[in-house]
Amino acid sequence: MVNYRRDRTKGGTYFFTLSLKNRDTDLLTRHIKLLGRSFRRAKKTNPFVTKAIVVLPEHLHAIWELPQNDDDYSTRWRQIKTYFLQEVLHWGEPLLRNQRNEYNLWQRRFWEHRIRNETDFFHHVNYIHYNPVKHQLVQNVSHWPYSSFHAYVNKGIIAKNWSDHSEQGCYGESD
Repeated sequence: MVNYRRDRTKGGTYFFTLSLKNRDTDLLTRHIKLLGRSFRRAKKTNPFVTKAIVVLPEHLHAIWELPQNDDDYSTRWRQIKTYFLQEVLHWGEPLLRNQRNEYNLWQRRFWEHRIRNETDFFHHVNYIHYNPVKHQLVQNVSHWPYSSFHAYVNKGIIAKNWSDHSEQGCYGESD
């Protein structure tokens, strides 16, 4: 069994990737309001600040900033995954169970990377915002509705045409 080593920097800023087991579904975007409700519910008991996010049909990327003296992002993701599962079951989404009698919704693990500095932060923000184009869901970042890109545009941080002349694959993929 692999021994996962997670970075546990209290008050850290982290980039995450979470995926559904079924990579051919649109469950996350089809139930975007339920996912949002799951995030808000988890935040009530274990606060965090979402710095950037994109939700694609079967996976999501996010950057969170944790409170000082707190490094427990795993509990937050477990809550979000559990709350979302409960919500979609409540609304009648047919889900199969595995041999452990668990629902086959989320992949068991998630990917995490601690943001090291401002350059690393913006590199990952750009990766998040460009992801719908990378996956050929839209031709322009501004056309994807489930992204913090629109908040960045509204705050004047990024221009609406930011990705018009970008080379595909140049965001977030190098260390």
